[in-house]
Amino acid sequence: MTTLIMHPQNKEQETALKAIAKAWKINVETSSYDPDFVNMVKKAEKRGNYTEIDPKDVWGSLNLK
Repeated sequence: MTTLIMHPQNKEQETALKAIAKAWKINVETSSYDPDFVNMVKKAEKRGNYTEIDPKDVWGSLNLK
């Protein structure tokens, strides 16, 4: 099945989308991330200004030399 990501422009649209999903018995998952934070992360990725962390070796992947 396909996952749809929707970006309501305001609270009214968000409420309407949730009501439609509920009426059609579609599970809804919401994100609690602040949109400003998400934009900041996306900009850093574009600039290459980030560090990838290996979950199996967190401290080793940080290169704290």
